[in-house]
Amino acid sequence: MRCLVFPFALLLSFVLSACAVLPEQVDKPVSHAISDGDRTILGKVWRSDPGRQPGESAFLLLDKGLDAFVARAVLARLAEKTIDVQYYMIHGDHVGTLFVHELWKAAERGVRVRILLDDINEGRRDLDIARFDAHPNIEVRLFNPFGRNVGRLWQYVTGFGRQTRRAHNKSFTVDGQATILGGRNIGDEYFSRDPELDFQDMDVLGLGPVAGEVSRSFDSYWNSELAYPISALVDGAPAEGDLSGFREALEEKYAKMSDSAYLRRLKNSTLAKDIATRAVRWAWAPARVIADPPEKLLRPVGDAAFQMLPKIRPYMADARKEVIILSPYFVPGKAGVAFLRKLREKGVEVKILTNSLASTDVSIVHAGYVRYRKALLRAGVDLRELNKLTTPEEREAKKKDRIGSSKSSLHAKAFVVDRELVFIGSMNLDPRSVSQNTEIGVLIQSPELARKIAGEYDRKIDRAAFRLELLPTEDGREQLLWHGYVDGKPVTWTSEPMTGFWRRLGISFMRWLPIESQI
Repeated sequence: MRCLVFPFALLLSFVLSACAVLPEQVDKPVSHAISDGDRTILGKVWRSDPGRQPGESAFLLLDKGLDAFVARAVLARLAEKTIDVQYYMIHGDHVGTLFVHELWKAAERGVRVRILLDDINEGRRDLDIARFDAHPNIEVRLFNPFGRNVGRLWQYVTGFGRQTRRAHNKSFTVDGQATILGGRNIGDEYFSRDPELDFQDMDVLGLGPVAGEVSRSFDSYWNSELAYPISALVDGAPAEGDLSGFREALEEKYAKMSDSAYLRRLKNSTLAKDIATRAVRWAWAPARVIADPPEKLLRPVGDAAFQMLPKIRPYMADARKEVIILSPYFVPGKAGVAFLRKLREKGVEVKILTNSLASTDVSIVHAGYVRYRKALLRAGVDLRELNKLTTPEEREAKKKDRIGSSKSSLHAKAFVVDRELVFIGSMNLDPRSVSQNTEIGVLIQSPELARKIAGEYDRKIDRAAFRLELLPTEDGREQLLWHGYVDGKPVTWTSEPMTGFWRRLGISFMRWLPIESQI
């Protein structure tokens, strides 16, 4: 027995000595969204629009990468008092640099900039973030941060169930009057610039009460016990020279991007003028922001009181004719399949678009999804998987602006009910989004927006995605088929299209792993 006690005690001592440590005495001033944003240009615009009805917000769909960047840049340039930014990731690439530069220029004008980032990917950039935070009008906080004294891999192991749960929220709010919600993080692949991967994504720009709801959610995260100022996590405050050096480096990097397609589109955009002159054709509609509370990460997994899905599900359950679901990572579970089956039994058409194995960027999630594929088809669901190949027309359009790639991947998270109601947000329909991470989205009671999204789905789906079919075989089994197009010509596959043997074998193995709650 004694020969076992010593190694165990040694291991325990090592574990305890290698625990991640977060600062305890943190100077974290409480701050809130402004209360007088109605005096800003954005506040005046929506209040004086002739199409406005009491309680309604104005919406503009952003389903193209260039336009989604321009909208953020335009709002940043219109900002007079505050910009509140919450994202899962902000990359330091081309689009990320342009985005950060717009925030910097706003701060230089005196705008207060609050940036809240999940700490999933920020450890290697602490110093740059701290230098950015050193600007007197910019404050950066990291949500659910990792300790800086121990490697992240070790913290994933010892902090499983805590560090594996992240804030996946995505919002960009200006003066408490305008907000952008949707599926995009900030980086090249989310705005059609990455040469290897082009996420098909969707955001919505909203003016009015919807922005106030997002601001309240942001404040709850900003002032949460899980949000730490970057200055508390980095040893030593940046010196005055660091701030000047950061400014010079950022301006030099920005200058090298003068021929960027994004800056050209921004320069030629009339969005700022159209907003100011009330020339934008807004879709006015009642809306409701639904967001997980930050405390979700402190509660046991599965606590429905702290989840968005129970608040969203009734809107789908009330469908009379049709539900269209866009979810890049779709793992419905047995309960989800049963829910969709009930919709089919009452005559509701259920149409689902998710990623194929060829188009997904997270193979292990696909392994969770394939467990339910046949059950969904047996229930009568119209199931589609995105074709990774863009059409010849799309490739030609991308060459024109020198953006995009040859591989498409679905990243939009949305659903449409009866072509009257639409949800757009950050939440995937998988266990990680539902139970593990925090999310945000907006329900919009707008036939105009809902029909636009559904119409685009109808117009493109046959060419953009594989249609799955389940056929009985002579030996009493079932054969899964994928029907799709390659360069305009119809093709049918009997195994995962456009994938190799080893990737398919890997998925076959992963589907049996007991990890569904983590994907």
